[in-house]
Amino acid sequence: MKTVGSYEAKTHLPKLLEEVERGSEITITRHGKAIARLVPVTERVNDRRLKETVERLKKFRHGRRLGQTTIKELIEEGRE
Repeated sequence: MKTVGSYEAKTHLPKLLEEVERGSEITITRHGKAIARLVPVTERVNDRRLKETVERLKKFRHGRRLGQTTIKELIEEGRE
């Protein structure tokens, strides 16, 4: 990931936006501290993040219990 200072970002914004459009992510800093991030807006990124989140949730719920009841049992009870 590329990092640029805020002055450089302001001065070269069109060039940076072209890079982001091609898929790059750019962090903008002020006095060495990250303050913003330019990222492409694409459905693929959102789809990938959604799939990753669902997979993490599936792994998280596996084997978890609430007292003597499993999460799956609670889900089934809610469907009745």
